[in-house]
Amino acid sequence: MSLFLVALLPFLGALLPGLMNSAGRQACAGVTGAVTLTALIGLLTNAPAVFAGQVVTARLDWLPSIGMNVNLMLDPLGFFFACLILGIGLLIIAYARFYLSRDDHMGEFFTYLLLFQGAMVGIVLSDNILVLLIFWELTSLSSFLLIGYWKHLPEGRQGARMALTVTGMGGLALIGGMLILGQIAGSYDLSVLLERRDIIQASPLYVPALLLILLGCFTKSAQFPFHFWLPHAMAAPTPVSAYLHSATMVKAGIFLMARLWPVLSGTPEWFVIVTGAGLITMVLGAVIALFKHDLKALLAFSTVSHLGLITMLLGTGTPFGVLAAMFHILNHATFKAALFMSAGIIDHAVHTRDIRRLGGLRRLMPITFVIATLGALSMAGVPLLNGFLSKEMMLEQSLKTVLFGQPWLVPVLVLVGSLFSAAYSFRLIAHTFLGPVRKDYPDTPHDPGPGLWLPPALLIVPVVAIGVAPFLAEPFVKLVTQAVLGSTADTPYAHFKIWHGLVPALWMSVIATVGALALLALHRPAQRLWDATPRPEAKAIFDHIIAAALRAARGIIQPLHDGAFTRYGAIMAATVVAAGAHAWFTGSVAPADYTMLPLGPISVAAWLMLVAATLSLVLLHRNRLLSLILLGIVGLIVSVGFVYFSAPDLALTQFTVEVVTTILMLLALNFLPNTTPKESTILRRTRDAAVAVAGGLGAMGIAYYYLLRDPVAESISAFHLANSYKGGGGTNVVNVILVDFRGFDTFGEIIVLGIAALLIYALTEALLDGPVRARLLNRKPDQPRGGDVHPLMMVVLTRVIMPVVLMVGFYIFLRGHNEPGGGFIAGLIVSIGVVMQYMASGFSWTSARLRYPYHGVIGAGVLIAGLTGMGSWFFAKPFLTSDFAYVRIPPFEKFELATAALFDLGVFLAVVGAVMLSLESFSRLARRAHVPDSEHPMDIDPTRENLNTAKEV
Repeated sequence: MSLFLVALLPFLGALLPGLMNSAGRQACAGVTGAVTLTALIGLLTNAPAVFAGQVVTARLDWLPSIGMNVNLMLDPLGFFFACLILGIGLLIIAYARFYLSRDDHMGEFFTYLLLFQGAMVGIVLSDNILVLLIFWELTSLSSFLLIGYWKHLPEGRQGARMALTVTGMGGLALIGGMLILGQIAGSYDLSVLLERRDIIQASPLYVPALLLILLGCFTKSAQFPFHFWLPHAMAAPTPVSAYLHSATMVKAGIFLMARLWPVLSGTPEWFVIVTGAGLITMVLGAVIALFKHDLKALLAFSTVSHLGLITMLLGTGTPFGVLAAMFHILNHATFKAALFMSAGIIDHAVHTRDIRRLGGLRRLMPITFVIATLGALSMAGVPLLNGFLSKEMMLEQSLKTVLFGQPWLVPVLVLVGSLFSAAYSFRLIAHTFLGPVRKDYPDTPHDPGPGLWLPPALLIVPVVAIGVAPFLAEPFVKLVTQAVLGSTADTPYAHFKIWHGLVPALWMSVIATVGALALLALHRPAQRLWDATPRPEAKAIFDHIIAAALRAARGIIQPLHDGAFTRYGAIMAATVVAAGAHAWFTGSVAPADYTMLPLGPISVAAWLMLVAATLSLVLLHRNRLLSLILLGIVGLIVSVGFVYFSAPDLALTQFTVEVVTTILMLLALNFLPNTTPKESTILRRTRDAAVAVAGGLGAMGIAYYYLLRDPVAESISAFHLANSYKGGGGTNVVNVILVDFRGFDTFGEIIVLGIAALLIYALTEALLDGPVRARLLNRKPDQPRGGDVHPLMMVVLTRVIMPVVLMVGFYIFLRGHNEPGGGFIAGLIVSIGVVMQYMASGFSWTSARLRYPYHGVIGAGVLIAGLTGMGSWFFAKPFLTSDFAYVRIPPFEKFELATAALFDLGVFLAVVGAVMLSLESFSRLARRAHVPDSEHPMDIDPTRENLNTAKEV
């Protein structure tokens, strides 16, 4: 299966749970599981190639000019993590089906889960760091939704905000670091970047890039000092916690450190930062976990500790450290997911996770006891379980690691972390399952059905199998290690065995185990000492930092961002004018290269009219209707200016836009007072006038300077003039630019235009259904209305003109590729023709004859334009690549067919739909504000009897 399909399946499948929610819990979970299973099977179809040492790739050029290509690659490292994400994800889905209550919206939950799953798969399969960053941010957003899924819980909302804040901050740092890394390497493709180790490490920007990238990795993987957010994420439902802590989210930072290990490791900076952070996190997380009473809190801090262990191993910079790290990632994912699910089973059955209220569950919940005990013993590093093997390798690596010139420092810290890790694991078993059966459980403990215990039981199988027969995992782990190390490094010589003899690592393990048992026996006095010891709380520090940042932001924003548009405009304009004045007076003004063109009387008269209209608009702006008239005059004079400067396309566009916007504003003025109230003092108006005059003089100076001199850079217009016909098949350069050279811009603009029209419609609906509706219905016209609401002359004239307008619009549309015109102008012309029907015959009469809703017209336009652009993909061309040909169909002459015409058709429909939907929305408001208009033109009802006849009778 294509890697694109594997990466897209979770996103496409996210649409299904919501649709299937009404069909029942089983159907909702079934479609979610089917999507994940399909993606997993598709991934496994590439396994033979991966195991053979090949790298499966999929490439799609998106924005090659900036190096942003949708490139995916599947090597053993990506395959390993993708299998964890999809495999454990499948078990989480099955578990969640029976864990969530009937009050939980299962469709919403599984939608969020699939979005999160897709983002994680995208990270591990990305071969382009820019695409990877997109998926990286998607994990933060989707995990926010998952952690805060139980919106009714304050701790859930706070945990979600904290996770988003910390990981989002790290994501911003990561963006900067990855951009620097790509600039150093000269490529944003990981497959290229990973081969340029020497170039990257020799660059002076290596350290800044390293710090920023590690900041992103540490925040995502909860490394000190960013460890505090992960335990607070436990407020999420247990399936989410199990997924986050085992195979996703927190493993993203670990994955990225492993992915970039070939180019970032091996330097003193990498060694000190990564190893130091990992050691502190490992010890700190283990110590805190021992004294937590909540089962999920204990497991959450244990995750922090084990992530520190993996980070420390990667920081050592040795192949053996990488081997141990990859092995422990596998082991940790299996026993940690099983343990979190076991904690959920206990919470589900007993209705508490407080260890102090548990104990004696061994007899009451034997299946859960076996699963949780095996998982906890593996987490403690007890022999014959997989956690023991990777823990021994970690201890062995610590003995070879010298930090700050002290050979004893790393082994001692690792030993302390291992001791506390075994202690909290033993405590989980002893205080939860051992001891006498209690009589004060919140609810009667019992083992659940197989729907809850089977998924963690399946995860315990590899825990035991690898622990007893480690050779089962050795080939695959070494293959993954080789992918991390790179093709030039040798896989470390090591065999996965249970017994390596009486080596120092074994004695360290024995000391840790014995010490853990002793610490467990002394837990009560140790707990009292821990509770009595003053210590900083990370959450309190975080809350204080957020509060301080909020106060500082308010102190800066409130004086500046007070909602006054005049202040914003004045500050921006003054800044621009000041910067421009500084450049003008401190620079050198070269002599003019050209002389001014002679000014004719018509040009001077038009300019004087423009100035007079503009000044009148400023002075008389309080009269809204007069302002609109003056604004229309300014627009018309500008249109004449476009004609004078041989820009008929711009003139046509400007003219039609002026007509449409004038009608739109007239409808809007219907709901506003005739005059604008005075809102500014004389001092403020004087200030605004000074800024405006300065800005105008600055714009005039720039225009005067550049129009009389040769351009510094060659204009792009020469390229368009030379290639308009050869490349786009049209002689109208403006239209070819809009639908061909810059078609992507036009596509985005019609989408924005459609969205704006839909927003106007939505606002109108809100007004008609809200408190404004009553005021509109009760509003009385200021003056009596004339009897001829729909004058006969106007009705007849618009009926005659409408076919002509349609013909002109069709003509303008067809000629646009070679002569002034095109879809945009044609759309405005047709819109004017339709608006005239509303003006002449009224809203009711016109709407009754409307066959197609304007929403659909907008959608059809955007869809046609998009499908036209995607059609080029079938010919291996970039999006919106156009083509043209000349054909002859007897008896006609040879004529041109261009794909750009279809794109222009989409523009035409989008413009017509957007303009008419906006005007219709205002018309509906106007209809509510006045007496309803007649359903018949000319106010004559053809069905009523003749009044004169009635009188005679």
